[in-house]
Amino acid sequence: MTSQLTASEPLKYSESNLRTEEMIINIGPQHPATHGVLRLEVVTDGELVVDVVPHLGYLHRCFEKHAEALAYNQIIPYTDRMDYVAAMNNEWAFVMGVEKMLGIDQDIPKRIEYIRVLVSELNRIASHFVALGTYGLDIGAFTPFLWMMRDREHILRMLEWVSGARMLYNYIWVGGLFYDLPVGFEEQTKAFVTYLKPKLKEVETILVSNKIFVERTANVGILDRDLAINYGITGPILRGSGLRFDLRKVDGYSVYPELNFEVPVGEGFQGTVGDCWDRTWVRYRECWESVRIIEQCIEKLLADHKRTREFNPQALVPKKIRPKAQDLYVRAENPKGELGFFFRANGRADQPFRCKARGPSFSNLSVLPEISKNCMLGDLFAIVGSLDFVMGEVDR
Repeated sequence: MTSQLTASEPLKYSESNLRTEEMIINIGPQHPATHGVLRLEVVTDGELVVDVVPHLGYLHRCFEKHAEALAYNQIIPYTDRMDYVAAMNNEWAFVMGVEKMLGIDQDIPKRIEYIRVLVSELNRIASHFVALGTYGLDIGAFTPFLWMMRDREHILRMLEWVSGARMLYNYIWVGGLFYDLPVGFEEQTKAFVTYLKPKLKEVETILVSNKIFVERTANVGILDRDLAINYGITGPILRGSGLRFDLRKVDGYSVYPELNFEVPVGEGFQGTVGDCWDRTWVRYRECWESVRIIEQCIEKLLADHKRTREFNPQALVPKKIRPKAQDLYVRAENPKGELGFFFRANGRADQPFRCKARGPSFSNLSVLPEISKNCMLGDLFAIVGSLDFVMGEVDR
């Protein structure tokens, strides 16, 4: 059995590479702390981690190969399945790229843009709730996980009301939306925000500021800003290292320039800038900023861009999508970082000649060996959980 495993999935280290005190521990690919089918080859010296080697390829979704054989609008459901806890954000990034290739990106009605921001920010909160809840579970806090899943369920039900699906939506279409918001959705969202604010304060008390949680995460897995930049780290992990870089501000896509919100960064309140606690703090603060964005979107959708009988969310949806020959890269700020799509269209086919996805989880996971060296084995799980990756996006 050992020889078969070695032949199909070779280890980086062998017995001849190890010193007398060292040993190899395999964690995963079926292990709750790896957050998916990820295998970690860990070299330890007693309780001290000498090196960590992530082994990928256990959940290859074949997204890029599928994209070569499907029409542009048929690819949208496949983007949902990459980061399946933030599917709205995935399909929006893809759709923005196709709209730019078609030259209709400036023609999208403002109501559609505000709806896209609204549902994407709801999905961002739901994604961060998974990150915060499961991270608490990794460290040993069970109650925050139950609370996060309870409140996330409200968001999933609202997104199901909008699109008909709980997690994989296919709601944002090229040129528009599957349908307008259901009647009463804006008012229901306002009621949910009112409900959510005190719950977020409870999360800070029971998890983020909890003495035991702080001791387990502060000064652990420190990722300095220069190393994060060199590894292509994006999203809350990069901002946790002190760099205020958010594509919603930097690129200013959609109607984000019209919205007022802040970009939280790690400041080392409990330990060192760039540690596991800072990354958690940034995600927690981003939930508050998403709430601010949602409130502003609701105001716009009930006033300046309210629903009318003339509004058609599919007015610009083309029946046939065939962009002219070009290369294009588009990116968006997903809950986990920069999600980018590179398109190559030859102008003769309804399918992209090439569609390359740049998933933030892949780059974010790549820094794990650097920030895990010389940590305790028990702290390795705290570091892995703080990276908040999804394997469907790593193995595209």
